[in-house]
Amino acid sequence: METVTYEVGGMSCQGCVSNLTSALESVAGVSSVEVEVGSAVIHHEGVDSVALDGAITDAGFTIGLPEFNWSDGAVWKQSAHNTKWCLIGCSIGDFGTIAAFQFIPYLDALGWTAMSIMMLAMFNGIMTSIALETFILIKQMGGIREAFRVAIGMSLISMIAMESSMNATDLLIMGEPSLTWWVIPIMLFVGFITPWPYNYWRLKKYGISCH
Repeated sequence: METVTYEVGGMSCQGCVSNLTSALESVAGVSSVEVEVGSAVIHHEGVDSVALDGAITDAGFTIGLPEFNWSDGAVWKQSAHNTKWCLIGCSIGDFGTIAAFQFIPYLDALGWTAMSIMMLAMFNGIMTSIALETFILIKQMGGIREAFRVAIGMSLISMIAMESSMNATDLLIMGEPSLTWWVIPIMLFVGFITPWPYNYWRLKKYGISCH
């Protein structure tokens, strides 16, 4: 029995893992595979490397991680798409929390500090982002359990950076957690632009999406 490990580019989700696993398991002589985003460990009996290489590339992936650069327009576009969905999910919980303390007298009377409200808004934003992504992935992942597992494993760094920048912008402009019609677009812009380069780097270097 022989074992070979490949670095695989172009993978971004558990759907990619399933597709590559099926492709490799269909090669005659392959006894088992261990695939995760970015790599594949193949246990086989005398299978030619050409056959393994072909299975990977025919499935739509590349062998070896691509050289990193900041000029890949397709990756910028995909990372922007990923960041957009993260922003939508985070904004639901974040803005909802701030609005609740702003417009519901009972909550306002509790006397929470600005920092406490911001921390709660950030937490709720991350939770709604995970919930939205779980909903989006249910069909792709074949069920809510796997969809939630994938969603919960997405980049918290991206979401925390987004939430922190949005709330810091609100605090700097308004002096407190408060929403007005003209501050919301500014918060959304800052929230989008802050984690976007990180999401590009993660997708380009490791083939891993934040969403």
